[in-house]
This record gives sequence, structure tokens and C-alpha cells, in this order.
Amino acid sequence: MSEKQSKKEILREKLLERQKDAKVIRKILLITTLVIVLIAGGLALGGYFYVKSALQPYNPEDKKIRKVEIPIGSSVGGIASILKDEKIIKDEKVFKYYIKFRNEAGFQAGTYELSPSMTIGQIVNSIKTGKIMQEVAVKITLPEGKQLQQIAGIIAEKTGQSQDQVFKTLNDKAFIKKMQDLYPELLTDEIYNANIRYPLEGYLFPATFSFYEEKPGIEKIVTEMLAKTDKVLSQYQQDMAAKKLTPHKLLTFASLVEEEATEKVDRDKIASVFYNRIKIGMKLQTDPTVLYAKGEHKAKVYTKDLKTESPYNTYTNEGLPPGPIANAGVISIEAALKPAQTDFLYFLATSTGDVIFTKTLDQHNREKARYITSQN
Repeated sequence: MSEKQSKKEILREKLLERQKDAKVIRKILLITTLVIVLIAGGLALGGYFYVKSALQPYNPEDKKIRKVEIPIGSSVGGIASILKDEKIIKDEKVFKYYIKFRNEAGFQAGTYELSPSMTIGQIVNSIKTGKIMQEVAVKITLPEGKQLQQIAGIIAEKTGQSQDQVFKTLNDKAFIKKMQDLYPELLTDEIYNANIRYPLEGYLFPATFSFYEEKPGIEKIVTEMLAKTDKVLSQYQQDMAAKKLTPHKLLTFASLVEEEATEKVDRDKIASVFYNRIKIGMKLQTDPTVLYAKGEHKAKVYTKDLKTESPYNTYTNEGLPPGPIANAGVISIEAALKPAQTDFLYFLATSTGDVIFTKTLDQHNREKARYITSQN
């Protein structure tokens, strides 16, 4: 083979090599392109199905009506957030895109009857047209500081039922278990403590509840009241964890503050006295627990009353009573979670509603002689 032929052969081999490399590169590019197309198609398909799912009712089977409050001035984002929190829609962003794509507007503030089984179109139409709830048939208002027996009387009066029957239902084991199944994080097994007088004591939130049927059942009424308590306490999860307070202990503590407070008093200071006493192992010695132990409502507690034998009597037992002694409002709950920083161990309510806080027993007795004994 001549040198010229040899060079030609080498060039030919290199050309073949380049052709092979080009084929490999084209094949790699083709495969890469196909993979990218498949991934993009998969993402697009996944996005399509996600959006399609998000546009469907939150739960087609759940037709339970929920009252949803849309405040005045709410933005579309704000409305979406409320609907998501109330478990009426699945996805806030998809709801907002739906509104934008459909060019919907004219949403009205109000309280609406919506359910998780409604489509987004139905929800939007309700809020646009201002189709709010039907006329209220029964309103039940529970003031702060009410006990279960008193609450039974309020429910009975508003619904035309027997107070004894209402109270019996509120303490029925099967009924309580049903409520516990609905709100397991609120109604824990602490309510079954052997020393608990009434398991639902302190759990029916003080507020006004509206019902749209002429004679709402006790189950519906109590479910609404427990739902309110559950919703309120859910806002304080971090504070409860910091204080190592379960819902039961928080409501128990708050009920003491509620029962001791007057309109003029700083409840966080009352809470601080209780915390300070617990810290040094001192009995709480709060009169409302004595009255609860005796099952009485009266203006004055006498020395003989302080010896009442009961796990609720904080004159004879250390720490908190077994459970709440009344229902507590938000102010008392917040006081129990965020007490004032004080050195007070005593407080005294005067006849004018003022409360005097002191650090020592001597100071307390002097104030007692001045404001209580002198007025008797």
C-alpha cells in the first residue's frame, strides 16, 4: 500500500468515526428531547388533574351547613383564605385563578350558609348575590361564668324543653362520648376523671349561638357550643404548649379567673396570684371553688364553708380543682395563658368592685380589716 492510499484510508476511517459520533449525538438529543417533552407533558397533565380536582367540591358527601363570615372589605385572597380555613374549598390559588379567569366581582360581606359539598361556582354565586342565611329562629346566649346547670336552664327556656331533661342529656355517657368523637382534641379523657362532677362543665363557650330551625335539638346546640370552644382554643396552641396546659387544665384555670374577676379587675393579675401560689406549693384558697363544692350560689362564704369536703375545695386541696367550675370567656383564657408578672400572693375584692392585690398575709389582713370588716 502506497503512502497516498494509507492517508486516504485514515481519512476515511476518521470520517466514519465522525458519522458514528454524530449518530450517537443525534440519538442522545432525540432521547433528551423526548424525556423533556414527556416530563413537561407529565407536569402539564398532573397540573391539569390537580386543578380539576381543586375545582371539585371539598367533600361531595359532606352536606353539613357551615356558617362562614365574610368581613366587610375582604379581598379575593382574604375570601379564599377564609373558605380554605373553613374547609369549603380545597385550594386558595385555584380559587383565585378561577375568579380571575371568570372575571368575577361584586362579592358581598355577610354570614353565609355554605357546605363542603358545594361547587366553586355555587360558592361564588352565593357570595356574589349576597344569598345569606335564612332568618334566625332561635338565639341562645351563654354569658361568661355560667355553670352547666344554669346553661341547661338557658337551653331549656329557649327551646321549650325541660331543664331536667336537658341537664340529664348533657351528662349522658353516650351523648358525651359522641361529642368526644367529634372533638377528640378538646374533650380528652381528662373529663372522665373520677372526681369530675360534670364532664362538660366549662366546655360550652360563652357566646351567642343562632339556629334556623324552630326547635333545634340538644345535640346540634351543644355541637355548636363545643365547636366554638375548639376554635377559640386552637388559636392558643403555642401558648398552651409553653405553659404546659392541656385544654382541660386551661379551661379549669380560666374558670377560676372568671369566677373571681369583677368588671374592674385586671384578670392577668388574678392569674398571676394563682401561678405564684402554685409555684410555692400554696393552696389557691379561692371562694368560688368552695361554693361549687357545696353546689350553692350565695354572696358570702363563711369559715365553716371552707372545711367542705370535696376535691373541688381549694382551701383543703393543693393545685387546681379536678375540672372547670364554670365557662370562661376569652379574656379569662388569655389571662390564664399570659398572667401578669407580679409578686402578689393575695387579692381582695371590695364592695365597689375594686380588687386590692398584696404580697403578704399581714398586708392582706390589713386591707381586709379596712375594706371588709369595717363595712360589715
